[in-house]
Amino acid sequence: MGETDSEAADEVRVWLVERTYSDDEQNLIILTYATPDGQRYYRKERALTSFTDTRDTTAAVEVEPGNLGRTEPGRVEQYAAEAGRMADAHDPQDAI
Repeated sequence: MGETDSEAADEVRVWLVERTYSDDEQNLIILTYATPDGQRYYRKERALTSFTDTRDTTAAVEVEPGNLGRTEPGRVEQYAAEAGRMADAHDPQDAI
């Protein structure tokens, strides 16, 4: 079955708050997106296939609520501040 407008409306916009490189695997970037209040996060891992890999990382993504985790208490304020900064400075589709 296809996605309905009401299902799409249930998705949550999260903003890029952190980009790190994996210590465990080479060529793996970990993108962390968070809700504007910093309470929930979405983690996306991306393997770089080459130096010419041209996939864009966007300022924000839409995710289903079930794919969000709870942010560690010590990071909530940091994620909220960074999500707010990104939302103020960028459109969701902007390549970062």
